[in-house]
Amino acid sequence: MVELDNADGDAADAGTDDNRVDEESVGAEAREDAHLDDVADGCGCTEIWEHLSEERADD
Repeated sequence: MVELDNADGDAADAGTDDNRVDEESVGAEAREDAHLDDVADGCGCTEIWEHLSEERADD
């Protein structure tokens, strides 16, 4: 579980996503979020956008 500091200074729990799927339960199928494996936990929209843009440029 990853904890992030929110704007109020309280610890926010980043592991509470109800739609999260365990990697083991997916089996041989690709995870829907596998394209974000190289993105650090807690990064924002800009970092994700830059990461996806770089991947598309490499293709």
